[in-house]
Amino acid sequence: MNRMDETLDEAVRAEERELLRRIGEEPGHIGQLLSVFRARTGWVSIVLMITQFVFFLAGVWAAWNFFQATDALAALRFGLPAAVLLIMSLMMKLAMWPTLHAQRQLQVLARIELLLTRKERE
Repeated sequence: MNRMDETLDEAVRAEERELLRRIGEEPGHIGQLLSVFRARTGWVSIVLMITQFVFFLAGVWAAWNFFQATDALAALRFGLPAAVLLIMSLMMKLAMWPTLHAQRQLQVLARIELLLTRKERE
């Protein structure tokens, strides 16, 4: 190997060490959840979480009034909206799961790419 090859090989090794450091270990659950808000479409996740929180609070308020109702008509007026709002809140939270799994898949793909480039060089 000539001097140029050695220099290139050393540069690639330094870049590889940096990539390994950046990828690191798989983040914990909290880190994964927070990565959803830092992604390219993080603003959509923020809007979904705010909307989900508003629906949840409205559902809890309606459920509270449902349990305080004294006649059947008042119970229906608050019971149905409470159920619908709480289910909508749950569905909005579940809508964020595919984004979370997409982030995990991108991390796995980055690790596989790094391993493949390491194998090619050997």
